[in-house]
Amino acid sequence: MSGPVLEIKNAKLELDGRVIWENLNLDVKQNEFIAILGANGSGKSSLLKAILGQLPLSAGSIELNSKKIRRGSRRVGYVPQSRQTEATMPIRGKDLLWLGLNGHRFGFWPASKTARTQFDHIIEAIGGKELQHHPISEMSGGELQRFRVGQAVISEPDLILADEPLSALDYNQQAAIAELLSRESKEHNAAVLFVTHDVNPILNMVDRVLYLADGKFSIGTPDEVLTSKTLSALYGTPIDVVRNQGRILVLGAHDNHDHHYQEEWS
Repeated sequence: MSGPVLEIKNAKLELDGRVIWENLNLDVKQNEFIAILGANGSGKSSLLKAILGQLPLSAGSIELNSKKIRRGSRRVGYVPQSRQTEATMPIRGKDLLWLGLNGHRFGFWPASKTARTQFDHIIEAIGGKELQHHPISEMSGGELQRFRVGQAVISEPDLILADEPLSALDYNQQAAIAELLSRESKEHNAAVLFVTHDVNPILNMVDRVLYLADGKFSIGTPDEVLTSKTLSALYGTPIDVVRNQGRILVLGAHDNHDHHYQEEWS
């Protein structure tokens, strides 16, 4: 594939009369890992929903492999935010994985040899052999998240969208999930857009950062974007970016309701 996997051109998203972001241009290449950062309400998850075709743009366009994005594309894998209702569904771990392969189909479809090979690979990759027959309601947060990542990557998509996949996990679980996602994406040359409040667990994987704030944005390497100068200009108010032993803490940012908050990147 010579061109970008994902092309976002002059995109604008307006919800309930408020501009979430506008004039957004972003080309994402194969194997590129992009972290999407910003305060609550800055439009991080909304961007993923627009790419998925769940939210229509107010202006601009989004293309996947040089074609207009369509809802339900199998070339896109999606790790949604954790939902308690999903964890109570009466399905097993293996069912989640099979949904990643044939959830777009109606009725019963026998597994092909290719599908069985993909399933066997992913169940091994996520360390899920012993858990595959367990109801997801009985799994820990880290165990369930491994199966969610497996569901997103099992069809070998060109683009993986991950929406806060590390939330509510401890440090060891975060490291395992981030490494799993990075390894599987590289194996199939997939690009990754990774929404997070804490960039530190994935900092060594990140090629570029897309930082959203107050309807504006900044795109560049972590060293270019995660600086006091860049974020102060983006927010229009003084921001301190503290680096300590390879970790990052952002202080003094404001969300869209002008409540003070601190991004706990430490």
